[in-house]
Amino acid sequence: MSHYFYLALTLIILTIYVVGWAAAAHAALTARTSQGAIAWAVSLACMPLFALLPYALFGRNRFGRYVVARRTRNRQFREITKIIDLNSYAPIKKETLSAPGLATIKALVELTQAPFSNGNSVQLLINGEQTFAAIFAAIATAEKYVVIQFFMVKDDDLGRKLKDCLLKKAKQGVPVYFLVDGVGSYALPDEYLSDLRAAGIYASRFLSPSGRAHRFQLNFRNHRKIVVIDGEQAFIGGLNVTDQYLGLKPPLSPWRDTHIRISGPAVASIQLAFVEDWYWATNALPELRWEPALAADNLRCQVVASGPADTQETCVLFFVQAINSAVHRIWIATPYYIPDEAVLVALKLAALRGVDVRLLIPDHADHRIMYLANHLYTNEAVCSGIKVYRYKPGFMHQKVVLIDTQAAAVGSANLDNRSLRLNFEIMALVVDQGFAARVEAMLLEDFRNAAQVERADCEHVPWIRRFGMQTARLFAPVL
Repeated sequence: MSHYFYLALTLIILTIYVVGWAAAAHAALTARTSQGAIAWAVSLACMPLFALLPYALFGRNRFGRYVVARRTRNRQFREITKIIDLNSYAPIKKETLSAPGLATIKALVELTQAPFSNGNSVQLLINGEQTFAAIFAAIATAEKYVVIQFFMVKDDDLGRKLKDCLLKKAKQGVPVYFLVDGVGSYALPDEYLSDLRAAGIYASRFLSPSGRAHRFQLNFRNHRKIVVIDGEQAFIGGLNVTDQYLGLKPPLSPWRDTHIRISGPAVASIQLAFVEDWYWATNALPELRWEPALAADNLRCQVVASGPADTQETCVLFFVQAINSAVHRIWIATPYYIPDEAVLVALKLAALRGVDVRLLIPDHADHRIMYLANHLYTNEAVCSGIKVYRYKPGFMHQKVVLIDTQAAAVGSANLDNRSLRLNFEIMALVVDQGFAARVEAMLLEDFRNAAQVERADCEHVPWIRRFGMQTARLFAPVL
């Protein structure tokens, strides 16, 4: 080849590196966290050929505009909805709580600005078949309205079954509000939404401020899964609407997941999280009911809705407070264990003070880079005295926290940077010994289907695998 070709190629490569170094400086100055700054800066400075395009797509500057736009919209939303007083719905008399429990609830109430309420009923739903049977049965009973919000809906058998249920309700004259994440449901055909709208259903996608979505937009995604029926019962948890979540898609089947059904005042807090998302997506407010009836079980619940536009890092602080409040045990089931420094330190300190700290994670990989990074963090956990169990039968996708014998939380948040800081999530903390006992029995069965990671497994890792794990860790803040 000619001398000019090599000269041009050299100039192109040099230009890419110069741009990469400039982008690395930008990332160091604007990233939300030190981990994110390091991940982007190292990647851009050392591997600009691979890192520039991802940074252009997912970088801090774009995300910052999303946050500002959402905060502006949230202020408008709160001004419009200030007549809704969630604190009027069966708030807890805090003097009935023990000192450690009182401190935790006081922190969460201040953090979320949502009430800790009694008069709730909570049913544990294990795996997809049980969950969707309950959801479809609840939709069939709806008389006033149906709220549906999922991160991922596909036009497969399960997705079409949901569609048919909603079309039937709309035909009966029941208002239906349908919201999906624009990226998580990127593959959902426009015809699916068009059919819903043609039947009178209010259907929308959760998008960025530009009103556009592309499948590589990793940040500012709405990961919540919410179903509300008539303002009286709600469903939240880890399951999306695809056949895969029913365990019908090898090699990740059988699929292990957990959802919950809630009745009582906590439904209002869950519903409010949906309405805020709906207002963002449509600039309109749905006509909903805000007087949920008290449930006979009288369970105490705290709803924790979190997102990247929060003034505080709600999801991080929720996990840290939950871990710090544990006296005897803290068991966490999460499909993605890539914690930030605050969560990692809290887990280590809990193990050091003698708390039974257990992590249940999948043994199967659905994302290779995340799986490698996950291995490195779990190895560090094991060496810190934390018990790690790898679930064997299939992919484990549930998001569950068990605190002592008193409380348990179920929802959509993973223990990774995406859930902790970049996604919109929702969890429900239930303070009740009976519910905690049911969660304990469920997790004990999961542990029986898992293999504990031994310290020897962490110390004898082939160098090529360790290199892959360390490299994947660089990308952990943006996974």
